[in-house]
Amino acid sequence: MLVIIGALVVTGSVIGGFMMAGGHVGALWQVSEFVVILGAAMGALIIMAPKKVLMDMVKQVMGTLKGSPYNKVAYEELLQALYELFMLGRRNGMIALEEHVLKPEESSIFTKYPKFLSDHHAVEFLCGALRPVIDGKVKPDQLKALLEIEMDAAEEEHHAPVSVLTKTSDAMPGFGIVAAVLGIVVTMASIGGPVSEIGHHVAAALVGTFLGILVSYGYLSPLVVNIELTGAAHMAYTRCLASAVVGFANGMAPMMAVEVARRGLSSDVKPSAEALEEMLKSIGKK
Repeated sequence: MLVIIGALVVTGSVIGGFMMAGGHVGALWQVSEFVVILGAAMGALIIMAPKKVLMDMVKQVMGTLKGSPYNKVAYEELLQALYELFMLGRRNGMIALEEHVLKPEESSIFTKYPKFLSDHHAVEFLCGALRPVIDGKVKPDQLKALLEIEMDAAEEEHHAPVSVLTKTSDAMPGFGIVAAVLGIVVTMASIGGPVSEIGHHVAAALVGTFLGILVSYGYLSPLVVNIELTGAAHMAYTRCLASAVVGFANGMAPMMAVEVARRGLSSDVKPSAEALEEMLKSIGKK
């Protein structure tokens, strides 16, 4: 929602200022310039990126409209779910976690925390982290390296669409110049016509330059930053999860494993030590 509000502010400020200076909005509506600039940008995207990257980019752009789901409530649910899971493993052995890992959607623990359970990537990552430990395929001290590799791969996959969108944003002023040059070509072809007609063609050419710069710096560049921040929030959530699992797998008490994860959080989502203790005490009452 904030993305839409920001885009409206940019559009309203630019058009409003133009009108205050005596401009007419209709002069900015040059369909041919839109076709050249946006069409060229779309074609460049298709040339640059394979289908998967383009699909991921669309998903990431749509994700910015919803905003990051990793708020303080999401982290509180995560820490509680991890603590309850670790307590079960501590009391009954790691094998007791198998039913929760194999069928998380039916887990009596995970179903208590719908916000966490709805995050399929987080649930899959947690189950994938615990499964080899339960099966004895990975020693606890090897788990950290395994998870780091998985997180690095996820980070690179997220960055690919960001890189493509960044390059497209950087190219928009150039596409604006292309549209402007084409407009000048049309103007020169009409140089012998009425002054009003020549003026109209020159205005249309200038709109091309204006549009390319506006789309680049007013919309695409801010959108790229938003996607990067959303991706960073996702990775922070995953690393929080990973640090708790690695700590528990290496023999930490459940409370300490969760505390390690809490300390790595940023201030806007980190519960206090006292609040965390109260949350964990309430688990038995659920």
